[in-house]
Amino acid sequence: MNDNQTITSFVVRCALVDVDYATMKKQWRIKVSHVQGEDEVVVTDLEDAIQFMKRVIEE
Repeated sequence: MNDNQTITSFVVRCALVDVDYATMKKQWRIKVSHVQGEDEVVVTDLEDAIQFMKRVIEE
């Protein structure tokens, strides 16, 4: 293991909020928490969750 290695961890919680049974489309509530910091975000789209994680990692 590299001594200079930085670990960045996230907790991702996905909760099903609603289902449109006409289209079978699911609505999600996704909460992403950065473990090493105090940052967290609540989104409805997985792509937004990924963008948050990218932003934290690139800081």
